[in-house]
Amino acid sequence: MAENPLKVLLVEDDPAVRLGCEQALDLEGIPVQSFESAEALRSALSADSPGVVISDVRLPGKDGLTLLRELRTLDATLPVVLITGHGDIGMAVQAMKDGAYDFLEKPFPAEQLVEVARRALEKRALTLEVRSLRRQLADGGPGHIVQRLIGRSPAMENLRRLIRDLADTQADVLIHGETGTGKELVARCLHECSRRRDAHFVALNCGGLPESVFESELFGHEAGAFTGAQKLRVGKIEYASGGTLFLDEIETMPLPLQIKLLRVFQERVIERLGANHPIPVDCRVIAATKADLRQQSAEGQFRSDLYYRLNVVSLEIPPLRERREDIPLLFEHFAREAALRHEREMPPVDEAVTRQLFAHDWPGNVRELRNAADRFVLGLGHALISGGTMDGGELPLARAVESFESALIAEALRRHDHNLSRTALALQVAKTTLHDKLKKYGLRGDWEEK
Repeated sequence: MAENPLKVLLVEDDPAVRLGCEQALDLEGIPVQSFESAEALRSALSADSPGVVISDVRLPGKDGLTLLRELRTLDATLPVVLITGHGDIGMAVQAMKDGAYDFLEKPFPAEQLVEVARRALEKRALTLEVRSLRRQLADGGPGHIVQRLIGRSPAMENLRRLIRDLADTQADVLIHGETGTGKELVARCLHECSRRRDAHFVALNCGGLPESVFESELFGHEAGAFTGAQKLRVGKIEYASGGTLFLDEIETMPLPLQIKLLRVFQERVIERLGANHPIPVDCRVIAATKADLRQQSAEGQFRSDLYYRLNVVSLEIPPLRERREDIPLLFEHFAREAALRHEREMPPVDEAVTRQLFAHDWPGNVRELRNAADRFVLGLGHALISGGTMDGGELPLARAVESFESALIAEALRRHDHNLSRTALALQVAKTTLHDKLKKYGLRGDWEEK
């Protein structure tokens, strides 16, 4: 995203109105830069400008409608809010059809100006963040992959920080997360941000292998080690030497192999099947699970010594339902990727789509959201959610209402910098009521009780 803070670019030739708007925005902590004419603004503006435009329609020289058309050519995603006089409503409606973000009719209260400005700035921030992420992915370079862990929620900020802190250490890592949360992506981030980035990243899904070939896949085999072993095979662990070995769904690894893997952890050597000599290996091991390994260890379903060896460093990936404030950003990012992949126009994400996204429980997490974005871009809006649920069912009404309410509160908290009083005022509820709902929905964040 742009390094400069987002601000309102105000175009108003009336000094009194201009001063009033500046003061209203300043009082709410919204940066504002004013211009007396469209020409003055245009010379100071470029694509990717970190702000939104609020302009009077009637200006000396170039009017607001002409400015709108020019800005749409410069950057079609730039939110432009028009200020109209009484009787200009027809003109304003046409301007909305031509791409204006919103309009304000004079005289308007300061609260209305502030609310429109906040919404426009939120939209601009989202657009610039998605744009920045795409550039970072295209640019590449060590560490860029961490930016693919998209989200502004405290949980995701913390996860990115932990990855950067742990990446260049030699510590093996255990990743916890539900299906579809992105455990392999986190593992790749750890690898790409480390000094091992130029060596192999070797991924093995333990749940996808028959037990009969598991040992050969991990440790390799000599020619003639067993029937069908016609030539030497290098196993995953040996191939990952110098790099990173990622073991997904490690809870499904057969118990007899777990003790052999423990030896790799402790001694950093392997023996191929059919061989009698140890082979030194130097690979970092990252394991991932959706299960409670502590409980499985207690029940004898997973070796406790391996669990404790793995659990020196652990990372938790939050499910999507616990970071609903990230859903709009993720969805727009995936939709833009899908539009490029399918060579389609990016459809507008309207309120109806947003309501569906917030109300859904996302049992398939980020993977399910990505699939929903694909259907959206392909014009299958009617199947946006119901066609992609992993359990195939709809949420009960009460659960859907709670999910939607939780998402609205989380979004309002973020919009008001996690300030409890301002959020309660914006949502028109008592502060005590909001406090109770934060506890009910387990919403986290550094919100202040003031």
